[in-house]
Amino acid sequence: MFFPMLYIRDTLWGSVTVDPVAARLLDTPPMQRLRYVRQLGLAHLVYPGATHSRFEHAVGAYHLARRALANLREAGALASLSADEPAVIACAALLHDVGHYPFSHALEEIGAPHHEVLSEWLVTRGPVAEVLRSEIAADAPERIFSLICGKSASPLQGLISGSYDLDKIDYLRRDSLLCGVPYGMIDEGRLIQAMRLLRDPQSGKLAIGIAAKGLAAVESLLFAKYQMYRNVYWHHAVRSATAMYKRIVERALERKAVRLEQLGAFTDEALLHAVGEGGVDAMVAALRERRLFKRAFEASAAELPGDALEWISDDLPRVRIAEATLAAELGLPPTDVLLDYPAKTQMLGLDLLVEERDGSVRRLTESGAPGAIQVTRLADELYRSARWLRVFTAGKLDARKAVAKVIGIVTAG
Repeated sequence: MFFPMLYIRDTLWGSVTVDPVAARLLDTPPMQRLRYVRQLGLAHLVYPGATHSRFEHAVGAYHLARRALANLREAGALASLSADEPAVIACAALLHDVGHYPFSHALEEIGAPHHEVLSEWLVTRGPVAEVLRSEIAADAPERIFSLICGKSASPLQGLISGSYDLDKIDYLRRDSLLCGVPYGMIDEGRLIQAMRLLRDPQSGKLAIGIAAKGLAAVESLLFAKYQMYRNVYWHHAVRSATAMYKRIVERALERKAVRLEQLGAFTDEALLHAVGEGGVDAMVAALRERRLFKRAFEASAAELPGDALEWISDDLPRVRIAEATLAAELGLPPTDVLLDYPAKTQMLGLDLLVEERDGSVRRLTESGAPGAIQVTRLADELYRSARWLRVFTAGKLDARKAVAKVIGIVTAG
């Protein structure tokens, strides 16, 4: 079958040109599923416009990859690479979220395998792999999966996973636009124009870097990410809805309404239907009707004892015990209390090669450099101000008077 060039009208980037290989990939079932998986999970319950999908984001990342590759090609930076490397990179950008669960990253917080694990069999087997092997190279699926995981030896790995990869540029711009907030505004044109293929002065290997003139745009990207976490991704009502959703799926797994290995095949609505079938869990109706649990207590990470609470994001039995103890302290049924502390993520990571005006190359890390932002001095403070421990309850309840007890109970687990 002949696949001509396609032109997709995108909300953010306008007219996006899609080559025949990408067109075939878009028509595969794994990619079509992403039309029905929201990019921001349950954020639409707070920001009504946030109903955009992983499919849109994939097309956006692919578009930026084509722009970046065209810029590098024009500069002669791709001449030393294999002829099929640009196609591999573009497809990796398109497929980077193909294994994503319904409702964003929430299920990874209850012990489901990371979405990149699911990507392996979706990329290296089945219809996606067939397209890649027939149109690019026999080893294209494996190379693309390595790029998605950030483990490729390709000099262009940084376009797919790195300090200012194309994924971040698209989702920050797209999420900001569709949530109706100004925090994710990034000068993507400057970032792409300033991208370079540089030789690491320490290892001697080629890698994606940036001309010094683009550093201000990189700094703005880092702060845009912080602002979006603080105001959108970790908004208290978004986290309440996410905590409810995680508990719903946990209970569905316990009663075998769904199986862990099935989760990656669902769309958002299909999973909600599966876990709510029969009306067994009243929390499903509450979530659908936006009757969210309320904040009874919250404290920023800056007020909490170091890393003592990191277990909340991955030790479910311990979380259940802590919630039951909190419920007893607050005089509530155990099912009326949810404990939430977002999984730790690298908010302001920075590690990239910089080409100076004189042509010399240096590595910029979190330790900073003259004329560049001192990320290491700001990252911890910004991160801890965006991340909050919260106790949500089914009804309004003021637990501020029990602050010391709440922190003591949770810390003790």
